[in-house]
Amino acid sequence: MKKIYRLLFILSVVSTPIAAQQLNTNMDSVVTTYGQVTIKGAPIKYKAMAGKQPVWDEKGNIIAGLYFTYYERTNIKDRSRRPLFISFNGGPGAASVWMHLGYTGPYRVKVDDEGYPVQPYGVEENPHSILDVADIVYVEPVNTGFSRPVDTMDQKEVAKRFFGVNADIKYLASWINTFVTRQNRWESPKYLIGESYGTPRVSGLSLELQNAHWMYLNGVVLVSPTGLGIERGTAVEAANLLPYYAATAWHHKKLSPGLQSKDLPELLSEVEDYTVNELIAIMAKGGFLPAAEKEKAATQISKYTGLSKKVVLEHNLRIPKNFFWKELLRDESFTIGRLDSRYLGIDKMDAGDRPDYAAEYKSWQHSFTPAGNYYFKNHLNYNTDLEYYIAGHTRPWDRSNNTTGEDLRQAMAQNPYLHVFVQSGYYDGATDYFNAQYNLWQMDPSGKLKDRMSWKGYRSGHMMYLRTEDLESSNEHIREFIKQSTPKEGQPALYPRKTN
Repeated sequence: MKKIYRLLFILSVVSTPIAAQQLNTNMDSVVTTYGQVTIKGAPIKYKAMAGKQPVWDEKGNIIAGLYFTYYERTNIKDRSRRPLFISFNGGPGAASVWMHLGYTGPYRVKVDDEGYPVQPYGVEENPHSILDVADIVYVEPVNTGFSRPVDTMDQKEVAKRFFGVNADIKYLASWINTFVTRQNRWESPKYLIGESYGTPRVSGLSLELQNAHWMYLNGVVLVSPTGLGIERGTAVEAANLLPYYAATAWHHKKLSPGLQSKDLPELLSEVEDYTVNELIAIMAKGGFLPAAEKEKAATQISKYTGLSKKVVLEHNLRIPKNFFWKELLRDESFTIGRLDSRYLGIDKMDAGDRPDYAAEYKSWQHSFTPAGNYYFKNHLNYNTDLEYYIAGHTRPWDRSNNTTGEDLRQAMAQNPYLHVFVQSGYYDGATDYFNAQYNLWQMDPSGKLKDRMSWKGYRSGHMMYLRTEDLESSNEHIREFIKQSTPKEGQPALYPRKTN
């Protein structure tokens, strides 16, 4: 009997840690796989590393584990000349799966040519991936993807350490420093690429990496950028939406025959000119705008937006985005998408001043959620019972003291090698293309950095790469950007003085 009790005691001692074991383990572990894809018609062999690298506190204690996927082309002899891209998505709280399996990675989600989901869900080779010319690491900040803080940290401490504009930049810069050291990539040209909220993230990181870690970059790519903390004021903010409204109305064929017959860039050039040279000044007058001038402006805004003049006047010339998404196709009983206004939604009622849901986002979740979960397990051999957080687990987020646009300007000023490239979709209503251009105009009032800044627009929305034609062209534009931002052999990082 004593032997039985002793055996039961031993079993209870052994089984207790197993029963109490947390899902959130292995903060420093990697799984390595190998693969091959065809990019631009050529076979590309690569090594993929999927796993977690720790975040440490000031005392060297692990406080989080960040999940990452790192792709290295395997037949490269001299990696000192090979670019390294460090990729982030936005949200804040969005996982990196969007650009990983939508844009630059070796595989992408199965969608039709315009980006709509198709079944069966899954992934296919990405013939336009930039892996032929650069190695890429996709990073998941805390509480995105499989990344988690340690279980012993309470929610207040998690928010303080990780959930905010500047806290995010600080710990991610330290993590990047460790990653570059571990992977022996200090000699390589380095690039940050971020989408949506990922754009203030990489803009702030450009300066933090220089000033806190002495890591200097060759380029920063801003995909569908936010405001970057750049002040617009009420008049500019209201006026700058007009080009996006015009692009969307043109796409849905809601403009007059004369405007509808123009190609999109030609139309937008006209609308942009009116916005900058007339509408901003009109909006600045606010309630003191003369009645006749208000009537004239309402006629012009109606002409460019496809909305009635009556509706424009009812809103005092300032059309809220939520209302526009609800109103433009109200007579057809459809709403339009926020992040990509090509997408259509159906509301419970045609009445109201905002859509019931974001049509484009729900469509994208069709494609990415099942494909991502399948890909990590079956292609990368990463096995975990943790839920992959697509979005929504980083609240509340501290948005105060956002100086990331100025941070990027200062990083460029300090580093003559650093170039900036912006990519925008014309039908993106959340981070519209015209304000993305406005960012560049205002970032450097001196105009001395503009030769290292560039912008491209695409006939799609927030994730322009979901449209096949734009996937090809946007990746090709990144390849061109790499060439532009690669200095010639022996070219020093300095500002030459002009001499007579």
